Parts: sequence; C-alpha cells; structure tokens
Amino acid sequence: MPYTFQILTQKPEMLPHFPLIRQLSPGVTEERYNHLLDDMLAHGYRMVAVYEDADCVGISGIWLATKIYSGRYLEMDNVVVADTHRSKGIGKLLTDFIEKLALAEGCEMIMLDAYLENEKAHAFYEREGFTKRGYHFLKRLI
Repeated sequence: MPYTFQILTQKPEMLPHFPLIRQLSPGVTEERYNHLLDDMLAHGYRMVAVYEDADCVGISGIWLATKIYSGRYLEMDNVVVADTHRSKGIGKLLTDFIEKLALAEGCEMIMLDAYLENEKAHAFYEREGFTKRGYHFLKRLI
C-alpha cells in the first residue's frame, strides 16, 4: 500500500494526532498536549506524519538545532507508529524520509531519545544505523 508524508507546521494539523501521542505518553492529557504544542511550535517544532489513505499511521516531531559535538542536527521527537500498524515497515519509511529531510536542511546528524525500557525501539534504531552514544539525564523540578 502506498504511504504519503506530510510535514505539519501548524497546531490545528497536529491536534488530531493526539491519540498517537497517547500511545507513547499515556499520562499526557489532551489539554496538556494542546498547551505544550504552543511552546514547542514557538521554538521551531514540526511534525512529520505518515498516512495510509486518510489515516495517520505514524508521526515524529522534528527539531533543528546545533551543538558543539554534533554540528547542525535534526532531532526526532515523540516517534510513534500506530499500534495497529507496527512491523509493517512504516518506521523505516519514516526514518528514511526524515534522513532525506535532514540532509536537505544541512544537518550533519540525526538524534533521538528512546525510553530505556523500549528495547524493540533500540533494536530498530540500531538496524537503521543509529548508535547509542550516552544517557539522557532528567531532574524533575515540579
């Protein structure tokens, strides 16, 4: 089945994808998602969506930034394939699309975070050429 891609840049385009966000982050409410999008969009957040016909079956947020150790990079964020469509090659299509986009935007690398317990995602990203480089530390303030 042919899949299509769309780069979403506006909040009204992103809001309908809340059910996919909930698959990755079940504790996030729709109200919080709506509020977070305001802040994220103000800082250059975009979303890549994969569609099968009219149904969105995968998403990834994307950010562009620069760090000394990496140069310009694209960060994949909130990467989700619908649970009904996993193991159908959609993740590969999504990462391939994002890799081409990153190259077109002058990026030297792609980065992402994956939860420690999500070992299936770790294996997938390693198959796609990603390497584990370090730990992402968090300190909750509120």
